Amino acid sequence: MSDTMPSLTDRIAALPGCDKTLARVLFGSALLALLLGLGFGWLTALGRAGVTGFEPLLAARLLTLHGVTVFFYWLYLAQAALLLVLAGAEQNCGGLALRPLAWVGCVLMLAGFAVSEISSIIGTPLLYDGGPALGRDDPAAVGWFSLGYLLLGAGLAVSSVSVIATVLSRPNSGTSEPLSAVGFALFAWAGFLIVSAIASVNAFLPSVLWALGLGAFPANQPTEWHILFHNLHYLPLMATVVVWYVLVQALTGVSSMHGSRFSKIVFASYLLFVPPTSLYHMFLEPNLAEGVRVVGSLLSLFVAVPTVMAFLIIVSSLEAHGRSHSSSGGFSWVRALPWKNPVMSAIACSALNLALGMTFAFVLIQEKVAPLLSDTFFVPGYFHFFAVGTVSLSFLAAMMVVLPALTGTLPWRPSLLNRMPALISVGLLIFGAAGIAAGFVGVPRRTFDISYGGDAPALWHTLMSAVGIGGTVFAIGLTVLVIGVARSLFQKIGDVTNQQPEVSWGNTPARASAAAWVGPLGVLVMVLAMAVFTVVAFELMNALPLIVIGGSGGHSH
Repeated sequence: MSDTMPSLTDRIAALPGCDKTLARVLFGSALLALLLGLGFGWLTALGRAGVTGFEPLLAARLLTLHGVTVFFYWLYLAQAALLLVLAGAEQNCGGLALRPLAWVGCVLMLAGFAVSEISSIIGTPLLYDGGPALGRDDPAAVGWFSLGYLLLGAGLAVSSVSVIATVLSRPNSGTSEPLSAVGFALFAWAGFLIVSAIASVNAFLPSVLWALGLGAFPANQPTEWHILFHNLHYLPLMATVVVWYVLVQALTGVSSMHGSRFSKIVFASYLLFVPPTSLYHMFLEPNLAEGVRVVGSLLSLFVAVPTVMAFLIIVSSLEAHGRSHSSSGGFSWVRALPWKNPVMSAIACSALNLALGMTFAFVLIQEKVAPLLSDTFFVPGYFHFFAVGTVSLSFLAAMMVVLPALTGTLPWRPSLLNRMPALISVGLLIFGAAGIAAGFVGVPRRTFDISYGGDAPALWHTLMSAVGIGGTVFAIGLTVLVIGVARSLFQKIGDVTNQQPEVSWGNTPARASAAAWVGPLGVLVMVLAMAVFTVVAFELMNALPLIVIGGSGGHSH
């Protein structure tokens, strides 16, 4: 951050009123989606734990509503809001370019939200991938459900055009490069959203046409879904590391020690590494050629490269800068970070949860293991480390910075909110450990009643009870955090502009000789854990008396 560049909160506070209103609508809608999805998910966890019973249709409806509301509308409304606000901040008081497009995008996304929720409540529950096979006898339900996703995709695409136009028109007087690293990241992020929106047309337009009697039954929808889902799986991770990059600089004043150009290369690498690695989502397709399976396994090894590189940039820059400005050495640079700020706590916990999620994701995407685990509770067990512990925590951290600047409020009870990321992570650890163990011993992931007439192992019920306990713990922490963040939308109680970094390192660059080994060591530990748990997975699954190969459900959550 240069001495002449206003702080992030100053730039957000200076946005035009119409841009602030748009952002507040999107952030408010995103938080509503999160609360609704959290409620549906908590009921699902209680049902899986046997605390309460649901008849099969209602159980499927709860699963559908949870997945649709959280994975699609919370994560993507939040991304649209953050993209627009950060792009406007890059403009440095100029506001959004092509502002009417941003508003049209907002209307389309909210219309999609309403259509998806209503169709999931009153129509045949199709689970969150909208598989038309489940609604073959109810074409109207398939059509409305798919229309909701098409509206969301259209809204994201239109809003992303406004974002791209904004960052490309950013005033750059006094700078030597056309785009900052953050501006380039926003450009790549928005482009990735547009590509995903196009993929959503391929996945869901045939279902709408079939429902209208204008096309054949969309038999290829599962394959198109796998391609779309791969992008949807990694877009939030790209968004997360961009958010980390922005927030760490805002909190500490530390920019990348590797330079803007290297950061741009890392952000661009998402477009290079992510699309070709989608093959592993198709490992359960019975007709997939063996050669394709082998290539998919090899490509899967590269899928985490951009996220790991971005993590290393952030941690190494903080470490080198902290060691350069600390006389006591050791881990004093860690202690100097602003740990009383809930934003810092959320970033740290999200990074730990990311490491846990990646460890078990690499177990699942191995070609020989995928058929054994993909239809078990292993999938929600590991996936919540990403969806809740990494992405949702990071987006809420960003909102704790952005919303007060937008509305002129002070954060609500920061000391209380500061404890919530750790509570959420503890709950996730219980939920995830029990869920992953349940997957290893064969507990199915989309079946609520797992007693099988008393024939199921007693261990199944014990593990799913732990899943319910862990889910309740992280749901409480997440609810408190959401309420605290949402209060900034409604109550004007102060002026938060002119905030300064909460550490005293200053803006001088790190010494070239400063050590930065914590990040690489963390990655090494994660890689070793991947190897260990992959071996454990093979041994445990081979020890089971019966192995059931999954159908074509793929890796959809």
